Amino acid sequence: MPNVPAASALPRRDQIRKEAARLFAARGFLGVGVDEIGKAVGISGPGLYRHFAGKDAMLADLLIGISERLLEEGRRRAGGGDGPAAALDALISGHVDFALNDRDLITLHDRELLNLKEEDRRTVRRLQRGYVELWVDVVRQAHPPLAAPAAEPVARAAVHAVFGLINSTPHSLGPNPAQGERAGLQRDGMAALLHTLAHGAFAAAAESTADPADPAGSDPVGSVGSASADS
Repeated sequence: MPNVPAASALPRRDQIRKEAARLFAARGFLGVGVDEIGKAVGISGPGLYRHFAGKDAMLADLLIGISERLLEEGRRRAGGGDGPAAALDALISGHVDFALNDRDLITLHDRELLNLKEEDRRTVRRLQRGYVELWVDVVRQAHPPLAAPAAEPVARAAVHAVFGLINSTPHSLGPNPAQGERAGLQRDGMAALLHTLAHGAFAAAAESTADPADPAGSDPVGSVGSASADS
C-alpha cells in the first residue's frame, strides 16, 4: 500500500518536494535516503529519478525554488501601486505567510545551504540579494529618515533583523507534538504578532537615525553597522 493517499491533490513532483523538505528538515539532508523519500510518497526510490536526478537535485529545487518564489512575489507586492507604506505592509504580510506556511524550508535553508553544489548556492545567494535589495528600497521609501545616504546601512540592518525575527517561527510557533514542541501561539496570533513587531522594528530603525542633540543628523553606521546582503 502506498504511504500517501492515492487521491492526493498534489502532482507527484510536488508530493516529492513536500516530503523531501519535511524529511530533510527533520533528519538532515545527509540523514535521509532516496528510498525513504520514495516510501513517503508511495513510490520506489528508483522511481524518484523520473522526477529528480537525485537528492542534490531535490535540495537545489527546494532552495532555489523558494528563493525565486519569494523574489517574484515580493516584486508583485512591492509594485501594488498604493504607495510605499502599503508596499511595505504587503511585503511583511507575504514574508509572514511564507514563514508560517513553509517552516520546513526555513529550517532547510538554515541547515543545508552549504550542502548545495557551488553553482546552485550562488544562484540562491543571487536571488536572496535581489530580495533583500527590494526590501531595502521599499523600507527607505516608507520611512523617509532612512532615505538619507548615511542611513542606508541602518535600513539594510533593519531588513536583515526583521527577516531573522520572522524566520524564527520554526522555533517559536506551536504546537507540533510530533516534534515535541510545547503549545504556543496559533497561526493567526503569531501572524499578527510578527506583523506588528516587523513594523515596530522599521519604525525604531527610522527613529534611531534622528539624534536630538544633533539636528543635522548623526552618522548611524558606527552604532548599527551594515549587514551582509548574502544573509
